[in-house]
Amino acid sequence: MEWTDEGIILGVRRHGESSAIVELMTRGHGRHLGLVRGGAGTRMRPLLQPGNSVSAVWRARLDEHLGYYQLEGLRLRAATVFASSFAAYGVTHLASLARLLPERAPHDDIYDLMDAILNDFDDPGTAGAHLVRFELAMLTELGFGLDLSACAASGATEDLIYVSPKSGCAVCRSAGEPWRERLLPLPAFLAEASEATWTEQDIRDGFRLTGLFLMRNVLEPRGQGHSDAREGFIAAVTRPRARQAAE
Repeated sequence: MEWTDEGIILGVRRHGESSAIVELMTRGHGRHLGLVRGGAGTRMRPLLQPGNSVSAVWRARLDEHLGYYQLEGLRLRAATVFASSFAAYGVTHLASLARLLPERAPHDDIYDLMDAILNDFDDPGTAGAHLVRFELAMLTELGFGLDLSACAASGATEDLIYVSPKSGCAVCRSAGEPWRERLLPLPAFLAEASEATWTEQDIRDGFRLTGLFLMRNVLEPRGQGHSDAREGFIAAVTRPRARQAAE
């Protein structure tokens, strides 16, 4: 068995004295593990960093075997990732979200979105908005997508500012006003088709929204909770904006 694909490194763990097991999120083969000979050595260390994009050749005698990877770098992002705490937290959180997907099942849209996010991961606010959208995409991929396109009560497509915590559907201002204490805020950057600006509170509201549905529909049924990296990422991307607002 052999295939060639592009992949993003999610994680690496040592195997034996000199090898490493590398976990990739690949474009056409999903989340996939493989053994890299010499992967524990210093020569391979710059390549085998989470967040890096690689060209991968996977070989195994049988499809169900772990197999071996031969990897070449495509986009090495480690310098950017380790330059800031929010990026390091963000890459770790992206990997934890990807692990919610079944192994070896292709998820092209998720791969493309992850790749785009990692290519635009320099600004804390932008990174925060990207991660909220990624969590929304993961909910959809896992079968629990939210409907933010129209008001669940009136069918209106404008002035959508709430989300029902029960149905996961958007609610417009006029229909939701009597129940606003029971509804979740819908940040404008999620409700509007065009790019919208966001505040520190918008980012927090976005993560509160996605976090509720991820916890209830995905994590709790598996006996899991939100990762520490998620909380660290939220704190890291909102702290700079909060300081700027105070000044």
